[in-house]
Amino acid sequence: MDNLFSLVDPTATRVALNTRGFARIPGFLSPDSCRNFVQGYSQDALYRSTINMQRYNFGSGQYRYFKYPLEQTLSSLRHQSYDFLRPVAEQWAADLKQDFQFPERYEDYLNCCHQAGQLRPTPLILRYEQGDYNCLHQDLYGDLVFPLQLIVMLSDPDADFAGGELVLTEQRPRMQSRAHVLNLALGEAVIIAVNHRPAAGARGYYRVVMKHGVGEVHRGVRQTLGIILHDAT
Repeated sequence: MDNLFSLVDPTATRVALNTRGFARIPGFLSPDSCRNFVQGYSQDALYRSTINMQRYNFGSGQYRYFKYPLEQTLSSLRHQSYDFLRPVAEQWAADLKQDFQFPERYEDYLNCCHQAGQLRPTPLILRYEQGDYNCLHQDLYGDLVFPLQLIVMLSDPDADFAGGELVLTEQRPRMQSRAHVLNLALGEAVIIAVNHRPAAGARGYYRVVMKHGVGEVHRGVRQTLGIILHDAT
């Protein structure tokens, strides 16, 4: 599989992540790749579990976690994402005075997850129909958390659905929350902070708490791919 980050500017990405907590990548996945993921949603053998959001008061809609061994394209996406984002993760850890060292190889990072009891894969595909939505949340699955993840739009907003905007919020200390509302195009990816990002203040860096969710879908079906790099307990 070609490196999908080969044309992504790492400097511009780092600036966007440091200032807003997210960075957009237009045209990240081809329409054919998006279609393959959508068509695979009904293949039960690919998944370890299915979550109906309404049951857990997460919102309304459904998502499915992939199981090991991951399909090759998805496995490559995870590895490429880690290689591209590890320098940012290391910078953030240093800014926030965290002593965890991110291994150079993604296989070694996964071994750290597994040694911590986080054994289950976390990449997932989400499906929203008319009236569905996702409450603001963070994808935390154990003590070990890689600070960045990807969301990829698999549906065409011009043809498949309306509404369903991606909503990101920043909670800064002693300030009101700031919201970002994104309309993603088919195949577009967005890198987001999983739980918090560093921000420079008068006395050094402080934590900005980040959450994400999905607005109500008004028409059609909206599907996305979530590429989370730490495994789950």
